[in-house]
Amino acid sequence: MENASKKWVFKGNKALEAADAICVRGVLNMLNDNLNGDDNKPAIPLGHGDPSVFPCFRTTAIAEDAIVEAVRSAKFNCYSPTIGILPARRAIAAYLSQDISYQLSPDDVYLTVGCNNSIEVIISVLASPSANILLPRPGYPMYESRAAFSNLEVRHFDLVPEKGWQVDLDSVEALADENTVAMVIVNPGNPCGSVFTCQHLKKVAETAKKLGIFVIADEVYGHLTFGSNPFVPMGKFGSIVPVITLGSISKRWIVPGWRLGWIVTCDPNGSLKKSRIAESIRRYLNISADPPTVIQVKLNVSLLEDIDDDMDFCLKLAREESVIVLPGVAVGLKNWLRITFAVEPSTLEEGLGRIKTFYNRHMKQQ
Repeated sequence: MENASKKWVFKGNKALEAADAICVRGVLNMLNDNLNGDDNKPAIPLGHGDPSVFPCFRTTAIAEDAIVEAVRSAKFNCYSPTIGILPARRAIAAYLSQDISYQLSPDDVYLTVGCNNSIEVIISVLASPSANILLPRPGYPMYESRAAFSNLEVRHFDLVPEKGWQVDLDSVEALADENTVAMVIVNPGNPCGSVFTCQHLKKVAETAKKLGIFVIADEVYGHLTFGSNPFVPMGKFGSIVPVITLGSISKRWIVPGWRLGWIVTCDPNGSLKKSRIAESIRRYLNISADPPTVIQVKLNVSLLEDIDDDMDFCLKLAREESVIVLPGVAVGLKNWLRITFAVEPSTLEEGLGRIKTFYNRHMKQQ
């Protein structure tokens, strides 16, 4: 008689599954799957966060040449230190030291393979029994996922839209206790498209110091603008950093938050400014300020005839107009929309027009 097979012992991490229930990439994939295959209109991606795929955001040739030279030199094909090679860390330390009152050393720099890897490292270091971490709402789910994996409790403080998405410092103080190890801030704000003032950042720092907690500053010093190129200065390929940061490259190519493609600092050809696209954004979305290339827009479903919530809005928008925008629920803020403007100006203009057409179609009749 054959032995009966044993059942799998592995059951998965339920907390991790719950944290991953809604993720940005998963929601975008669902919206793309909902596109109407019979619609001849080209799909317009206003929900992604990577401007580098569009020609008007093309990376400078100086950066491309540096990458090629690093590969051809054959000097960096070996295993590298986990924290990044010394020339790369030295160059980054020198660059960051320009804006502070003291000198950073290469030992102050730890290079990771992308933002997700840096979150994994930081959360793993901070996690301990009974510890908790304060995360912004809205925000991206990667922190929650990694915290669940490390058994680190998550508590959310609010960003206040009426105050330019500033941190609600009163809620931070109310949430923190003796087991709070850190709080996360994202500046420039992703997904909100805001930029904190120096005065507000100072208040955040003072609050954290009073509470005795670390501040994890996501996006603050930014990344080199290579888009999603795998040769971003990390690990052995970090050899390209000295060439770029210490050479003749303009400082505008080292910008905070490259994934947002900020119009002011990441428009190398001036195409966005020349197109007067900011005026179009203000006109279509009824906002008064010059927008960054990512913005959160409040969705008032009470004005719409057959739209239940932000997810329903985005699903029907994809189906009817072949336009993809991200529902706020994906970043923890129900009935908001996150719209990315980091596309070709003509594509953005058409996409905004389709959103307006869709809105008018579903608007309640007076």
